[in-house]
Amino acid sequence: MSKHDWSADQLPDQSGRVAIVTGSNSGIGFETARVLAEKGASVVMACRNLDKANPKAEEIRAQAPGATIEVMALDLSDLESVGSFAEAFAAKYSRLDLLINNAGVMIPPYGKTAQGFESQFGVNHLGHFALTGALLELLVNTPGSRVVNVSSMAHYFGKIDFSDLNWERGYKAQAAYAQSKLANLLFTYELQRRLDEAGKQTVVVAAHPGWTETNLQKHSSSVMFLNRFFAQGPLMGALPTLYAATESDVQGAEYYGPSGFLEMNGPPKKVSSNKRSRDQNVAERLWNVSEDLTGVQFQV
Repeated sequence: MSKHDWSADQLPDQSGRVAIVTGSNSGIGFETARVLAEKGASVVMACRNLDKANPKAEEIRAQAPGATIEVMALDLSDLESVGSFAEAFAAKYSRLDLLINNAGVMIPPYGKTAQGFESQFGVNHLGHFALTGALLELLVNTPGSRVVNVSSMAHYFGKIDFSDLNWERGYKAQAAYAQSKLANLLFTYELQRRLDEAGKQTVVVAAHPGWTETNLQKHSSSVMFLNRFFAQGPLMGALPTLYAATESDVQGAEYYGPSGFLEMNGPPKKVSSNKRSRDQNVAERLWNVSEDLTGVQFQV
């Protein structure tokens, strides 16, 4: 079967593996958690809103009797919550096979996280940066572990503005979103570089869902309108993430997305990210700034 026919049915058995999926109470994250649980993984749904997450966990248990699924509180807009989650997880689990950094906010009105970061940069990049750093020891001590960072085609429009990372000088929601998605890729490639240099086996990859209909788009009426013509469903949107997380041919610092026209939809394949996302100087500078802002030092 060619990769272009790849679907969730082809997912390898995940028994014995432990996975965290952030933002898994809806959309792509929910489908990612559901498929992994159906394939035998112990899945932790790391979600901010437990009132929404718990019923979704029940939904998975109903569809996959015997699925091992747990909901844990994680608010990526608050670094204290990130630290508490990592501590609680490490106290309960002795391994971490898959960290899927899926949660995100998309083009909201201007807002700030608990620590005062612009909400998209704070949640989409810094929250996941801090989470990954806090869980890195568990990851590197788990054979075959992977980190999957969910980026977006929007990274093409992104630029890291180190002089105003928090958009204090005139907020543009779409530009801020694009910056955060570019940051996801810069982080992916830089973390893989550092792990390779340290001789660690953990694989770090990125994925994007193409044009997928999710509730992330609620702030854009034009996107909601265009969805009816272009969008694919959340399960199809989750396939690049699932492929990146589980298939044996996946290498570190790769990027996966849909194989259809303009990578908008279709089964997953390896895709390219732009030149800016591969700029090592920017990646290193972003890494150092992110460590300073979050107070999380990576022990690679």
